Amino acid sequence: MEDGRTPEGGAKPSRIQLRNRKRILDAALDVFSMHGFRGATLDQIAEASGLSKPNILYYFAGKEEIHVTLLNGLMDTWLDPMRAIDPAGEPLAEILRYVHRKLEMSRALPRESRLFANEILQGAPMIGPGLVSDLKPLVDKTAALIESWGAAGRLKPVDGRHLIFSIWATTQHYADFDAQVQALLEGRDVHGEASVFLDALYRRMLAV
Repeated sequence: MEDGRTPEGGAKPSRIQLRNRKRILDAALDVFSMHGFRGATLDQIAEASGLSKPNILYYFAGKEEIHVTLLNGLMDTWLDPMRAIDPAGEPLAEILRYVHRKLEMSRALPRESRLFANEILQGAPMIGPGLVSDLKPLVDKTAALIESWGAAGRLKPVDGRHLIFSIWATTQHYADFDAQVQALLEGRDVHGEASVFLDALYRRMLAV
């Protein structure tokens, strides 16, 4: 059905409905990452998607539902690199792998990074519960693992949480402040240089 209504009785959405839903979410990602939740409007999302505002409202109750849908989908993507840290692996290699995966995400998913950053800057009104239920236990577990590696002499001792915060800051910066980075490093291989620099930085910080 071209208007995009969800089929009654739990029927599988049509190809057109799936396509239009994807168009809406992709357009909304552009709008929210640029303007934040408060500055974004359904009219902007409609214009960016090429669909009418009433058509969008067949799929979503409003911009809040679109925003929450994007954030919920992003949370697992954001946590996957930390979940992939192997407690049985070589400590420095595992941390450097995490650094490089986070940097690659800033290159490949800049809109998603800015969407997440804008949500946190607003006090996490949409995903606050998820930060407590999903992010905090994983950070606690990872920080404890890092500190146990330090205590065992496999890394230089370091506060696990502050190391994680530092990795976030030095990788996500390249997405969240892309305009500034591009202005200062115009014409250079930004992410290639960052990869070399961050690898050396964390090796010097952590290698025993």
